[in-house]
Amino acid sequence: MLKPAFVTRLVLIVAVAALLSASAAAASTRTTKRSSSAGITESPRAQKRIARMRHTRATRSTSARRRRRSYERFYTSSYADDITEGDLIAGEDPVVRAAAIEALGNMNGTVVAIDPDSGRVLSIVNQKLALASGAQPCSTIKLMVGLAALNERIVDKNTEVALGGRSRMNLTGALAHSNNAYFEAVGRRLGFEKVSYYAHEFGLGELAGYNIPGEHLGVFPSQVLATSAGGVGKMCSFGESISMTPLQLGALVAAMANGGTLYYLQHPTRPEEVAGFQPKVKRQLDIAPLVPSMADGMAGAVEYGTARSLRYNFSEEQVLGKTGTCSHDGTRFGWFGSFAKTDRGRIVVVVFLRGGRPTFGPKAAEIAGRMYRNLYDHNFFASPATAHVDGSVLQTAGAAQ
Repeated sequence: MLKPAFVTRLVLIVAVAALLSASAAAASTRTTKRSSSAGITESPRAQKRIARMRHTRATRSTSARRRRRSYERFYTSSYADDITEGDLIAGEDPVVRAAAIEALGNMNGTVVAIDPDSGRVLSIVNQKLALASGAQPCSTIKLMVGLAALNERIVDKNTEVALGGRSRMNLTGALAHSNNAYFEAVGRRLGFEKVSYYAHEFGLGELAGYNIPGEHLGVFPSQVLATSAGGVGKMCSFGESISMTPLQLGALVAAMANGGTLYYLQHPTRPEEVAGFQPKVKRQLDIAPLVPSMADGMAGAVEYGTARSLRYNFSEEQVLGKTGTCSHDGTRFGWFGSFAKTDRGRIVVVVFLRGGRPTFGPKAAEIAGRMYRNLYDHNFFASPATAHVDGSVLQTAGAAQ
């Protein structure tokens, strides 16, 4: 028979064991509840919202990575210390040259000024760059394409070209806003053979100057651009695979300004060459009936389109022009070819810039506007002859040579 004391101790041991077992079970239950509740802290609706947010963040992250991958790096400076080093200036118009230098400032570029009624180069600032091998013409190629399409009667001034969806545009709007889709469509309808013919007819791929030392030819390819690279459409919207010089653009714009005479450009380097200057005609272009259809778009570019930055500095006289912006191998190009249309004086101004992000067509147009401003302030458009700062009198671009 068990003793009472032993039974008491045994009961106490069993009771303590039961209490410990119950405590462990409770703890296990609480842990299980916490674990279970941790997985269902949000309602199904909230979970969907969180999933959408995670998807959005992932999409944004992917887009950001894509943007970083496509970010274009430029390795050419948009600025230069001495753009006039080595220039030959004894035969240049001092007023025009001073206006061009002040307008260009320290930008890495060149300014070419031409008398459209004779082909005389009035000034070239940064002659090394102007006479070099040239660069992709970017959207300035649209001048040539527009003239070709008009002459081939593919379009007229009011023809609306379908751009995709319900969008349509005519020549005036396409020039003013430099619409790539319009000129790609027109270029494809022209075809490479006709594009090549008109490009050479208008002076691409040949020397624009007459005995100008150091001038390069530029390049117009003998074969169409590969379809994978955009084909003839890309050639006609961006000037892809083409290399054009500032003198070539200047000669074409001068022919548009004077009604169709493509002059050899001549750059006098001595005063006696200026005194005995004689124009030299390269060929006559049958573009006089076409120019008015181009003029509205070129004027529109300056009034409300891609070249409206010109009007920051000059609005007294009408200026017609075309911008161009593109890049190649880490260098960005900015073009602007233009002419002032006045009864008292005419001049063609071509600005070409090269560099990085500060370099683009509207910046070239702004520089041209500063140059026209300087010329206007020095009475360049006021009379057939301008008295220069050195006391001499030379005829301006609007006077007979």
